[in-house]
Amino acid sequence: MFVNILILCTGNSCRSQMAEGFLQSFSQTLSVYSAGTDPAKEVHPMAIQVMAEAGIDISKNVPARVDDYLDREWDYVITVCDRANESCPLFTGKVKHRLHMGFEDPAMATGTPEEVLSVFLRVRDRIKEAFLAFYKELTIND
Repeated sequence: MFVNILILCTGNSCRSQMAEGFLQSFSQTLSVYSAGTDPAKEVHPMAIQVMAEAGIDISKNVPARVDDYLDREWDYVITVCDRANESCPLFTGKVKHRLHMGFEDPAMATGTPEEVLSVFLRVRDRIKEAFLAFYKELTIND
C-alpha cells in the first residue's frame, strides 16, 4: 500500500525535514513531502548534522512552500508545530486524515553551541519516536 504524507510546519527547515527523513527511511511505500507556510532559505545546518548522526542524509533537501502541494491528494497531513508558541499551518487541500504532533522548534534554541545541539538532539529523538509509532500504527492497520 502506497501512502502519501505531507508534513507541515512554519519554516520547513528543522522539524518537518527531520520527520520527512525518518519516515522515508522507514519504508519505500511512503511518499513523504514536507513544506512550510513561510519556508526558510535552507534546511538548518544543525538539523542536517543531527540527522546525519542518525544515519539519514537531508543535506540535499530544500524548504518548500505549502501552496506547492495544494493540488495533490494526501492520505495524511501532519503538522509538527508547537501550538503553545506558534500557529500551525492550515492546509486547505484534499486530505483523508489530519494529525498533529507538536514539537518545540529547535531553530529557536539559544545558549552555547553545546546547549543548542542538545535541543536539536532531543527534538530529533522525539520526532523519531513519534513518527516510528505513527509508521507502526500504519502498518498494523494495513
